[in-house]
Amino acid sequence: MNVWSPQQRDLDEILTTIFESTSSTNQAVQRSITHKLNSFTRAPDYIAYLAYILSALTQQEDRIRTIAGYLLKNNARLVLRASQEVISFVKAAILHAFRDPSDMIRNAAAQDIVAFLGILEPKNWPECLMLLVNQLDDQDTVHQEAAFNVLEKACEDYPRKLDVEINGTFPLNFMVPKFIVLTEHPNAKIRSHAVACLSYFVPINANALYAHIDTFIACLFKRASDEEPQVRRHVCQALVLLLASRPDKLLPELSNVAEYMLFSTKDKNEVVALEACEFWLTFAEDPELAQYLHPLLPRVAPVLLDCMIYSDDDLLWLEGDEEDDAAVPDKESDIKPRHYGGKSHGFDREGDNSAAADAPKKVGAYGEEQLDGDDDDFEDEMDDDDFADEMSTEWNLRKCAAAALDVLAVRFSTDLLNVMLEPLKNKLWNNDWLQRESAILALGAMAEGCIEAVEPHLPMLIPYLIQSLNDPKPLVRSITCWTLGRYASWCTAGTTEDHKTQFFIPTMEGLLRMVLDNNKRVQEAGCSAFATLEEDAGAELAPYLEPVLRNLVFAFEKYQHKNMLILYDAVGTLADAVGPALQNPMFVEILMPPLTKKWSKLKDDDEDLIHFWRCCRRCLASVTIAMGSAFLPYSGPVFERCVNIARTSIVQYQTWQQNPELDEPDKTFLVVALDLLSGLTQGLGMALKPFIENSQPAFFQLLVLCLKHPQAPVRQSAYALVGDLAMACFPLLRQHMPQVMQELILQLDPEPKVEFISACNNAAWSVGEVALRYGRDEPEFTQWVEPLISRLVPLLLHPKAPRSLHENAAVSIGRIGLMHPRMVAPVLPDFAQAWCQALFEIRDNEEKDSAFRGLCTLVQVNPMGIAKSLMWFCNAIVRWNQPSEELNSMFQALLSGFKTHDPQGWAAQVQAFPPVIQERLAQRYGV
Repeated sequence: MNVWSPQQRDLDEILTTIFESTSSTNQAVQRSITHKLNSFTRAPDYIAYLAYILSALTQQEDRIRTIAGYLLKNNARLVLRASQEVISFVKAAILHAFRDPSDMIRNAAAQDIVAFLGILEPKNWPECLMLLVNQLDDQDTVHQEAAFNVLEKACEDYPRKLDVEINGTFPLNFMVPKFIVLTEHPNAKIRSHAVACLSYFVPINANALYAHIDTFIACLFKRASDEEPQVRRHVCQALVLLLASRPDKLLPELSNVAEYMLFSTKDKNEVVALEACEFWLTFAEDPELAQYLHPLLPRVAPVLLDCMIYSDDDLLWLEGDEEDDAAVPDKESDIKPRHYGGKSHGFDREGDNSAAADAPKKVGAYGEEQLDGDDDDFEDEMDDDDFADEMSTEWNLRKCAAAALDVLAVRFSTDLLNVMLEPLKNKLWNNDWLQRESAILALGAMAEGCIEAVEPHLPMLIPYLIQSLNDPKPLVRSITCWTLGRYASWCTAGTTEDHKTQFFIPTMEGLLRMVLDNNKRVQEAGCSAFATLEEDAGAELAPYLEPVLRNLVFAFEKYQHKNMLILYDAVGTLADAVGPALQNPMFVEILMPPLTKKWSKLKDDDEDLIHFWRCCRRCLASVTIAMGSAFLPYSGPVFERCVNIARTSIVQYQTWQQNPELDEPDKTFLVVALDLLSGLTQGLGMALKPFIENSQPAFFQLLVLCLKHPQAPVRQSAYALVGDLAMACFPLLRQHMPQVMQELILQLDPEPKVEFISACNNAAWSVGEVALRYGRDEPEFTQWVEPLISRLVPLLLHPKAPRSLHENAAVSIGRIGLMHPRMVAPVLPDFAQAWCQALFEIRDNEEKDSAFRGLCTLVQVNPMGIAKSLMWFCNAIVRWNQPSEELNSMFQALLSGFKTHDPQGWAAQVQAFPPVIQERLAQRYGV
């Protein structure tokens, strides 16, 4: 086999670029260097050059060789398309660098080994794995630790890839016993690595580990009192993983394990305490272990409460949050980048109380974002950068303890509250603000699970919390806001005037004061909690709109960048909550000037416009819909600017396509402009006619270009706009439907790529809206029925498509069937069962009603088409709560017709239905 060797010119070019990357901090220069480094990846042997620099160029500075090593790690996936010569060279070079005298070089090589071993897999690089394992016996502890560092990371990142047969043997069969022996090593770092490596094979049920499981557990007990905190940390971690994966192995010693974990949760070393606290969170999350956890509540809950007190490290980190900083501009690091995904159409389901996808993110007091996700693995709609962190610090003991208490409350409710009452009282009225703050956090953490048990105490607790909003400590005020938000539903639920006077109004007024607090952290918490109150109160807020709006508008002048985004969300939520009540001219005059002022200050190419639009899009859309015609005087500049930004974005993208060397334009401007246009369309309808007709460039010409845009999020928002135009001003859309429908049909790909799902989803929905507006048997639409149905039905039947796509496809099939039944009815047997399964859980609404009327019409035309899916059809019928009078009559006529046509056959079929369907059919329709 040929041995790879570098070409001097190429080597010099890569070296020069690496040198340049270290010599300038200018952003433009760095972008140019990054672009050049990325261009090197097209070379088939780029990783070999990086490996050569790392391992062989000893005359170069260590930092240059180290940078090459990091670039090698970041480009490790290039090995999958490299030649065998390159692969062999890179493997050998990395292992050579791993024995380099320099710590920097060895550390870089170690990271390369982890990356390449994971991508190539140990079975394709067995010599590397054997070198690492053999190096564990090295007399030099430096080499020993280096090997174990790599092995621990590999065991953590890809344990399953290590649990394989290689050349007739399973390496784990000798690795596990070696690790067990090394848990007794005199060097604490080696002991720590050994316990950690073993623990990572627990969740995958590795046979090699479970063959020695009793010995492993004995090792854990022996190391439980190790003097080294890192060892104790990994012991706790292993016990948590065992509890999650194989609780049966711990149950015989559960009392001892629980005692140890209680002791460790109070460890002075917070890293150890955090791992131990995870034990209680894991314990509480498993319902089958509840009987074992319940007796421990009196001891566990108070310990968790104590863990929720801010540590010294937390306070040091949050030191800046303890001052009046409202006038201090946000640092760039304060504003997390977010990727805007565009508007998506979906349905509410029975038993699903989640807010719409556009609603502001709910952030728990534990720092985690509370998302209502679809569990289908076909979707890819969530961006990692969308995760917010209310608490400014990473996952820690305080947050873990609060999360564990939250789950315990759901699991044990009243029993937990009974245990917590006395400790909570002692802390709530403690002179130490840290104690009070932790107790307020605990009250919020317990809100969901203990709401019924705690309700008798709320008449006392809510006034206490409102009073705590006056606390001089910002951290107390901010957590009080969050906790009041958790109890907002109770504060807004009372129907008596006394309840409103004592709880609802003071809570509203208190949170509004926090919205205008002089501390940014309190502003954020107050604004988020007030948005929750808005959602729960709904129209009940209407009588208080003037003071609410004046407070929020004052915040426009006071807020810095980060909190301004939350404020826009709160305004949008308010508009959704009170709806048409916002049309009062006085309210319009209060709200619109500050919005338009902020809008006009930002230039079209200002990056701040992205942040502004990200939330203001929803805010303005909600305000537009709520205000309706009252928004008309402000709509012209908004419409014109959206069109101008859309035009500029499209031109920039076309320029970039012709010259890919340029930076790719940010699609966010275009996406949010389209979504704002959707909001204007929903709110103003045909009143938009003069704006659309006088638009330069032509509005629909731009829309069609957006429907063809290569970026899926742009198409997603464009198809949403098509649906909104169909609903609100179809006469304006109709003359352009031939061009629009051509793109719609193409977007309905029966095998959509994951990244195209959301665009396909909106296209499927908008097709149904268009079909309804054309009307019954409209000749122009007839030409599109067959191509649409031939694409919608496969989407409905796709086994891996997300639920939202199934639902939108089903609704549009039903609506097209309603308008063109004779063309669709012949294929009814192909999709009837899947159609009923897709929509039976959807909450009653007009879209569902029209879709079901369409299905019933198809059954009238082709009764045999439903024969094989009759049980699913009947199930979908009885799942309705309040069908419209027309739809209910159709149900009655069809069911009675089935029974009359073949009484014996009907009776036999119904007898096979689940009892609940039989009962409801008999009760509602007498069949």
